[in-house]
Amino acid sequence: MALGGAVRLTIGHTHAVSERLSETAAGAPRAARAGKLRYGWTTGACAQAAAAAALEALLGGAFPDPVTIELPRGRRPSFPLAERAQGEGWARAGVIKDAGDDPDVTHGALIVATVRWRERGAAPEGAGGGAPRGGGRSAAAAAASGAKLGTVFRAGPGVGTVTLPGLPVAVGEPAINPSPRRMIRAELARVAGRHGLACDSELGPPVVVEISVPGGEELAKRTWNPRLGIVGGISILGTTGVVVPYSCSAWIASVRQAVDVATRQGIDHLAAATGDASARAAARRHRLPELAVIDMGDFVRPTLRHVSRRRPRRLTLAGGFAKFSKLAAGALDLHSQRSQVDLRFLAELARERGARPGLVDAIERANSALEVLERCLAEGVPVATAVAERALAVARAEVDPRVELDVLVVDRAGAIVGEAVASSR
Repeated sequence: MALGGAVRLTIGHTHAVSERLSETAAGAPRAARAGKLRYGWTTGACAQAAAAAALEALLGGAFPDPVTIELPRGRRPSFPLAERAQGEGWARAGVIKDAGDDPDVTHGALIVATVRWRERGAAPEGAGGGAPRGGGRSAAAAAASGAKLGTVFRAGPGVGTVTLPGLPVAVGEPAINPSPRRMIRAELARVAGRHGLACDSELGPPVVVEISVPGGEELAKRTWNPRLGIVGGISILGTTGVVVPYSCSAWIASVRQAVDVATRQGIDHLAAATGDASARAAARRHRLPELAVIDMGDFVRPTLRHVSRRRPRRLTLAGGFAKFSKLAAGALDLHSQRSQVDLRFLAELARERGARPGLVDAIERANSALEVLERCLAEGVPVATAVAERALAVARAEVDPRVELDVLVVDRAGAIVGEAVASSR
């Protein structure tokens, strides 16, 4: 999929939480309940499992297969190994990611962790420096070097590096989010403890963990990563290790990070769009750079709330006639399962804008919002402008009053058919 305007993709891929998970011995979650979609594992959980297996081999000489890990909420899934290798002072293990029934671009990807002993005096995390020096070392030698050195992370092939501020990891760091880092460090500390190597679980043992994803650079082209300054591959994500099919939280997290990156780059005019056509329309109308255009999907409320926190000078909301007719009626979640087009509401708007009685009746009996729009356009009734104005009023109540706000309503071809503008208060 081309990255024109905004696209319906998450940063890296989908990740989320579930309270209704049952796990199999092989590591792939079963459906939480009969008839429900199958849950999966995040790249963070897979990296955690791969790193644990590699450290176990480094310390004990043998790879556990399957490898069992402990996730933040106490779940203990097991993962079969798809790759293993070992040499002087290093060990490598790989796990195939199973995203369950979620349309995750990283489903089936191989997540590889290479673990090496870290030398005393190695550069601390975030301070740059190259690959660690040194060869093989025993657990005792590692302990003697000082466990407080802790675990550092490196981006291997297919894992991105952060180049722009605004993301939860610093510029120059591997795109391995804070939660997976904590999960990996804690797991490595548990593995080390079983071998008598004492270390702080928050720091992890004194090792370098390189995460790689073969083919990750190509996968990243199907995510928001290139737009957000994450170069070279995908991100390693996941707060709990569990992927929930069609999760809302992943999309909302992506929106928030996109807003953060744009505002940190000094962009003071953002556009939040419901889809590709409206994103392109907003970018054309206001000559916005790609980084300024954010795909909010159906999630108007969390988008408006986060924009209010970051407070750019201006926000443009752009969406299709059907979606924004629901916003105009007061809905802040535009998903079809949670809000519906109200034909009576549209008929009343058309009547207020001078529609003849026969047209008003036809709107109430229409099969779709598209039919409403086409009928009104044919008769010169500005119902799309009315939708834009009502949508603006609804959004205005949710946005920091210091943020200027405008609304664009587009048709399926991406033409602007209605708009409304309000200054900051």
